[in-house]
Amino acid sequence: MGKLEENSLKRRKKNDLQKIILETVADVGILSVALLAPNVIGALGKLGLMPHRRQGESVSSSASKMVKNGLLKYNGKFYELTERGKEKLRLWRFNNFSLNKPKKWDGKWRVITFDVPDKKRKVRDKIRYLFKLAGLYPLQESLWVYPYDCEDIIALLKTEYGVGKNLLYLIVEELENDRHLRSEFGLV
Repeated sequence: MGKLEENSLKRRKKNDLQKIILETVADVGILSVALLAPNVIGALGKLGLMPHRRQGESVSSSASKMVKNGLLKYNGKFYELTERGKEKLRLWRFNNFSLNKPKKWDGKWRVITFDVPDKKRKVRDKIRYLFKLAGLYPLQESLWVYPYDCEDIIALLKTEYGVGKNLLYLIVEELENDRHLRSEFGLV
């Protein structure tokens, strides 16, 4: 294995370990140090991410680094998720979210429009970023289109970011000059 491949594998394992720790803490709310290691180590063993020796050290070291990076907070007995940790976990969960693409397109466009106030600029930018990740196509800055049902992910965004009134989901029968969109989504 080459040096680049080796570094890439180390980075992936580190991210996987961090994700498992964040997921574990998020599932329980707070987690004591005594409970963290066995839960995480068990999950790692099932995924085959780490050798069996020194797993506890790796988990402890990773959790400490996550505290330094502001993803977790440690009060002497418990680890808790910080807002930054919750956001990172949200992004990881969203990255793994896949939109269902039926075999046959129903001929309807899903148009998502949003008008998030300037005081929530960070939220607005995150929504745009997540739309790109999900494969939605930008017609304009705040107007996106997708050919398949994506109502679930829009509801998730409304809930997660508190922008229910600012996000609007439309199902459109016809869209003027949609040839480039059909091409973009391979529907030609």
